[in-house]
Amino acid sequence: MWKFVSSKFSGREEKMAVAKLLIQYGLSVKSGKVYCGDIEIPVAKIAAVAHVDRRTVSSTVKMIESDPVLGKVFSQLEPSGSSLKRVAKNLGWSVVEITPSDATKPGILAGVASLIASRNLSIRQAIVDDVDLNPDPKLTIVVEGQIPPDLIYEIKKVDGVSSLSLI
Repeated sequence: MWKFVSSKFSGREEKMAVAKLLIQYGLSVKSGKVYCGDIEIPVAKIAAVAHVDRRTVSSTVKMIESDPVLGKVFSQLEPSGSSLKRVAKNLGWSVVEITPSDATKPGILAGVASLIASRNLSIRQAIVDDVDLNPDPKLTIVVEGQIPPDLIYEIKKVDGVSSLSLI
């Protein structure tokens, strides 16, 4: 998807930064405004985070809505929800952060999830960074309970796992 979106913003780096931010946070564009779910987000706030001026955000929104395909894509974006990564420790849960050797390789999540399930541990959340949006993509898995040390060793052997850290 990112290749398509970036092709529409080719040569317009500031607008591309706004579009990327909208996608990263799941912010939708509807009727000339930007929303996080049903909450309208002020253009000034988006501009500050994207390091552009408000006019750039407004013109990016207009550009998105004027393109039939971009309009459909951006009007249907949804926030993915909050990461449990920071609160997991307080709940007695484990967080495994995996750096893939090749983030486009299929089966990394499936291999890791299968190993975790084989130990009768429940995955509460899995977040996979988009390789096109994040230069250093990670797979973050929040597990209910503690991960035994020998399971960490097994996860490191999954095809496509470059490194692993417990957070």
